[in-house]
Amino acid sequence: MRLAVSQRDFRAQAKGRLAFALDYPSVEEARAGALLVGPAVGCLKVGLELFIRGGPEMVRLAASTGAEVFLDLKLHDIAETVDRAVASAASLGVQYLTVHASGGPAMLERAARRTEAEGTGLRILAVTLLTSLDAGDLAQIGIPSPPTEQVLRLARLAQNSGVQGLVCSAQEVRAVREAVGPNLVLCTPGIRPVGAALGDQKRVATPSVALEDGADLLVVGRPIRDAAEPLTVVTTLKDELARVLEARS
Repeated sequence: MRLAVSQRDFRAQAKGRLAFALDYPSVEEARAGALLVGPAVGCLKVGLELFIRGGPEMVRLAASTGAEVFLDLKLHDIAETVDRAVASAASLGVQYLTVHASGGPAMLERAARRTEAEGTGLRILAVTLLTSLDAGDLAQIGIPSPPTEQVLRLARLAQNSGVQGLVCSAQEVRAVREAVGPNLVLCTPGIRPVGAALGDQKRVATPSVALEDGADLLVVGRPIRDAAEPLTVVTTLKDELARVLEARS
């Protein structure tokens, strides 16, 4: 009996680690996807395209499923503008909001202080480097450093600025965890089950590898969205994560 309870605990933990990206081309499809998948995952991610199409109603829809809400707007603007945007996001009741770490210390510090002032539990996740970029892309925009070095540089900047979490690819998450310690939330997009298509992502990993390397929140989009049976994929992912969590305990 104790073993059965333990297994349920690991599955509950696995559910909490899984975020589904509502990256649909229309509000109607996003609504159907949220209502289907939301109760089975810990978090629903509302990205820039969907937020522009559907606005705050998409946040309320995601929250209605019982999942946490990850508002992925990747804010990058002057500090005052981002400060006010963070306050607006807090008023929507979201749990996570992304900003670009490359926005600099003043912007990051204002965003972090605003979350504390609002007191809603909103956490800022600073995006280090998009998973669609590789060393060649960095070179073209004038950054000679390899991706891992650039990610670590921005991760330390964000941590020193007081943000509560980071977004980094699964390929860098182990190095980032070692650099920033255990307290920051590490979110990894670009998660692909074994055999899944990469799409436009370049720095990806499987769910188990990302979790083993120190990720807290794993974002999965197309492998769930485009599946014939999305809930079957979700179940498979949670089973995989639960096995890793059990092995680590």
